[in-house]
Amino acid sequence: MEIGEIISDSISFPSTDWTKVLILGIMLLTSFIIIIPIFMVMGYCFRILKSSLAGFNELPDFEMLGEMFEDGLKVFIVNFIYFLIPTLVIIIGGWASIASVSITGMADPTIFFALLGGVSIIGFILAFVFGLIAIIAIVNMALNDSDLGSAFRFREILEQPSMIGWGKYFIWYIVMIIIGLIGCIITNFLNLIPLLGIIFGILVIYPFLCIFYARSAALFFSSNVEI
Repeated sequence: MEIGEIISDSISFPSTDWTKVLILGIMLLTSFIIIIPIFMVMGYCFRILKSSLAGFNELPDFEMLGEMFEDGLKVFIVNFIYFLIPTLVIIIGGWASIASVSITGMADPTIFFALLGGVSIIGFILAFVFGLIAIIAIVNMALNDSDLGSAFRFREILEQPSMIGWGKYFIWYIVMIIIGLIGCIITNFLNLIPLLGIIFGILVIYPFLCIFYARSAALFFSSNVEI
């Protein structure tokens, strides 16, 4: 499948069962009160990834909730480990910028913001790169029956984009980021409507995007790599 076909299929995929989209949205909404549902959301999106990689074309049911929670926890662990380095670079770099200004006694805010900006750029570049790898790691975990260790088998992970072509993978990744930004812009616009806009964003837009991303990743890799 071409990237355009993948995007078209993935955008229409959530609309095949709006009830499940809303259930996912309710889980997301309740995660603001207790943390457990957020792992269920991650687990369900991972289940979509697995089922789509297996060739299924419908949203999976909300069943085997214990397994779904466990899968969500694994996805969280993978993302936490992969994004730990970029996060630490931004945090430590930020503190170092503050410390250097304090030690040298420079009161010029331009210097401080230049240092902080430089560190932030490096951190975001690292986040971009590690994000590329993290997606493949989670796909590899889905292909290996939710085995957490498979998300860190770097030889297997790096073989997939090599077979696809790093250029094609990079283009798909950029398109995913752009669609995510569009979703955020729409949500921010809806937030102008007090309360209702926020609730609609959480109940519909964010779960829609979660389903879209899982479906898109599955179609991209299954259509470009022999599974």
